[in-house]
Amino acid sequence: MAAPSSSHPRLTTPSLRTLALLAALTVASIVVHGYHPYVEDSEIYTPGIKQQLNPALYPQNNVFFASHAHLTLFPNLIAWSIRLTHLPLDWALLLWQFLCTFLLLLGCWKIGRLVFRDSLAPWGGASLVAALLTIPVAGTALYIADQYLTTRSISTATVLFIVLNAVQRRWIRASLWALFTALIHPLMVGFGVAYVVVLLWIDWRSTQPDRSPGYAALLPLGLFPPVTDAYRDVLNSRSYFFLLRWEWYEWVGIFAPLLLLAWFAALAKRQGLDLLRRMCQALIVFGLLFTAAGAAMTIPVRFANLAELQPMRAFHLLYVLLFVFAGGLLAQFVLQRYVWRWLALFLPLCAGMSYAQLQLYPASPHLELPCFAPRNPWVETFLWVRHNTPLDAYFALDPHYLQAPGEDQHGFRALAERSRLADAVKDSGAVTMFPKLAETWRDQVRAQAHWADFTADDFRALHSRFGVTWVVLEKPVPGLTCPYENSGLRVCEIP
Repeated sequence: MAAPSSSHPRLTTPSLRTLALLAALTVASIVVHGYHPYVEDSEIYTPGIKQQLNPALYPQNNVFFASHAHLTLFPNLIAWSIRLTHLPLDWALLLWQFLCTFLLLLGCWKIGRLVFRDSLAPWGGASLVAALLTIPVAGTALYIADQYLTTRSISTATVLFIVLNAVQRRWIRASLWALFTALIHPLMVGFGVAYVVVLLWIDWRSTQPDRSPGYAALLPLGLFPPVTDAYRDVLNSRSYFFLLRWEWYEWVGIFAPLLLLAWFAALAKRQGLDLLRRMCQALIVFGLLFTAAGAAMTIPVRFANLAELQPMRAFHLLYVLLFVFAGGLLAQFVLQRYVWRWLALFLPLCAGMSYAQLQLYPASPHLELPCFAPRNPWVETFLWVRHNTPLDAYFALDPHYLQAPGEDQHGFRALAERSRLADAVKDSGAVTMFPKLAETWRDQVRAQAHWADFTADDFRALHSRFGVTWVVLEKPVPGLTCPYENSGLRVCEIP
């Protein structure tokens, strides 16, 4: 396959065979990495979808997910698709997970198709990304793609299409993708646009090497309120916000990719892959700029109110493109058309990634598909709550319930569809983005301190203070009526 001769390359439309192979690769990647629709950050994003479908849900204490929902069209988009297709929500979430992963791999394939001459190289890049979807991105607490649907599931793919169209100088398409991404994930679109700006600067410098542009930036500091004691407590629970708290191997996750990109740029120069060289150089500058921004925003104490910008999450895009380029180079120069080489690389890699995911959710099926009955006692309990308690029931759980053995990070709001008091694990993440919630969060979490020693009187105090009417417990408490009980949990009503 000949290299594009134009400095602004154009892509042909993928064939049906290509799309079918990418769909198969998508299914394989979901099988490798697992599917868990109601874990971790789904506790923030899924309730917003459910409330769009049924506004009567979550009448109390919904600010810990509604604050995110008000800044994005994500819950509206998913709810609209459910109304349009009449699919059950569980099947719609699975279909969206497939679609988002497919679009991500399609974007990887298209970028590989632009920057490499060899027809196998795009498949190497897409396959490597598919095999590494759940690899941690340095110390940012992000994967390339989650095992559940969030705003990042969509924005990861759409940011690639911003880059792809910008490289081809299709500015209207790039702008439309940027607008759509901004409506879904206002933070991640900034990283995609920033990379495009750096890439354009690299191109500009290559034509005018004796000139250097000047920059001026104004940061609207008024958007970031002063740090209160409550907000500082929340920030301190998120070590990944602060570079000086990263472990040594997380620092390796910053500089090792930059060194690899420098090597790739040198290889690309020798092989005449000019677009690959320029994109690698732009990624190096991009990574260094945001590392400097991360240090400037998180090391000085007086800038703690800027930590919510999370500049190091720019490495999410850097990692995706790094693996696209690494997989393409491996396919073109190492794997080539030897099937055994592809198997020797990808079978152990996929087995290792799958094993890691099995260890992460040991008490749950690897694929929590809608057609299978739940086997996790926490999930069974939350589903009983959904089907057997009033819509206005207000729950309290151990504020650290997400970290309980066997719970596997399954979200109560997302599964039970009921309101609850703030927890200490996931709701604190919402507070980092919305500091005005800090006092409310701390007040509710402190009220649930020493949960393991609570008596019926303590639960009645929660009822008097917050209006809580139900609790989920791991041990019996005299004085409470518990209409549901399984192997390890019970659902009790506060008299």
